[in-house]
Amino acid sequence: MHIHILGICGTFMGGLAALAREAGHTVTGCDANVYPPMSTQLEALGIELIQGFGAEQLDLKPDLFVIGNVVTRSSEGRFPLMEAILDAGLPYTSGPQWLAEHVLQGRHVLAVAGTHGKTSTTSMLTWILESAGLAPGFLIGGVPQNFGVSARLGAGRHFVIEADEYDTAFFDKRSKFVHYRPRTAILNNLEHDHADIFPDLAAIETQFHHLVRTVPPTGRLVVNAREEALQRVLARGCWSEVQRFGARKEEPGALRARGEPQSFDVLRGSLKVGHVNWELLGEHNQLNALAAIAAAEHVGIDAEQACAALSGFKNVRRRLELRGEAHGVKVYDDFAHHPTAIHTTIDGLRRRIAPQERILAVFEPRSNTMKLGTMKALLPWALEEADLSFCNQAGLTWDAREALAPLGEQAVVGADVDALVALVKQAARPGDHVLCMSNGGFDGIHEKLLDALK
Repeated sequence: MHIHILGICGTFMGGLAALAREAGHTVTGCDANVYPPMSTQLEALGIELIQGFGAEQLDLKPDLFVIGNVVTRSSEGRFPLMEAILDAGLPYTSGPQWLAEHVLQGRHVLAVAGTHGKTSTTSMLTWILESAGLAPGFLIGGVPQNFGVSARLGAGRHFVIEADEYDTAFFDKRSKFVHYRPRTAILNNLEHDHADIFPDLAAIETQFHHLVRTVPPTGRLVVNAREEALQRVLARGCWSEVQRFGARKEEPGALRARGEPQSFDVLRGSLKVGHVNWELLGEHNQLNALAAIAAAEHVGIDAEQACAALSGFKNVRRRLELRGEAHGVKVYDDFAHHPTAIHTTIDGLRRRIAPQERILAVFEPRSNTMKLGTMKALLPWALEEADLSFCNQAGLTWDAREALAPLGEQAVVGADVDALVALVKQAARPGDHVLCMSNGGFDGIHEKLLDALK
């Protein structure tokens, strides 16, 4: 089969393209921004990439068009290829639907859902299954360093997938994860996000309950005991076994951690069932680990074995990833973009460095939610543990200076990335940690900073 993917350079669609190619399909694709590293990865797989969404791509005559959720019905003519597909009555489907029918069918799917930590937890769970010899397939919204790729079919019957609550396509407004039909589902946490499609938290809770409805009676829901929103989701109805984790005090049957984030015991109730010793920072990663351990138990991997695997786990790229050092200043890259994730990331770095060392937080509100300004009031709280904060104003319709005013002189706003680089260079001194946070490429700010600091 020849499939042509619209929006192929997104993380999810790029991973889907790699799976389709591995399965023996002819794969081509197009996107508005065809550039490395995704373009390099796809071209290395023999996938032809086309810049833009021109209607002339109908001449490729694929058997099926797979439509990414970047594609919309646009009166401005942004997606003429989609209009031509509709006019010609040609076959098309969404990425999640194609994945469900051609990859996930008949497999034991382990899905990882939540506002935060999906990529890290999916990577942990995949590594546990790999270490146990199960040779799982996977599709992850990042590149786990233990594997070096974001997707593979796998030789076993298990498939681990990062289960995103974002909508599926312009013609299917259900969350992506509704298509995956998991037998094991992690519900890691739940906050209001994706304000461009969800008006409030209750709307996202409804989508999470749609996911709960798809888990079979012999399946397992792995649920964060600390999240009130998740308890409300389960209260709507639950038909599967529930394994809770993360309780702050002893709870019969629930998994919890005891000890520091980099070296901790895993307890079931009061009984120690394993120990994790690794390099990852933060309580959030402890919780991610507990979720992965509980999910792995559902496929027959005991907690002690899972803990041993996690002790050899390397983090995902772009998770407090050190990009370089110049004149004693360390520059990091992190994917954090939601206020909670920004706060958690800064807290994790703060716990690792010496008390006298400074954190310079450099961020761009790039996600649709942040561009809308829905959560701008939370930014001072998100950045409170940074010594200095630098915000990119470019692309925002709201005033970042006004939003960050509660931080006083601790917060600086730059008109664009080049202005931010100049501001950071002026402020940085040996021993500082410059933490760059964005869910995009941030216009190559990491290398620009390292060059400037040299």
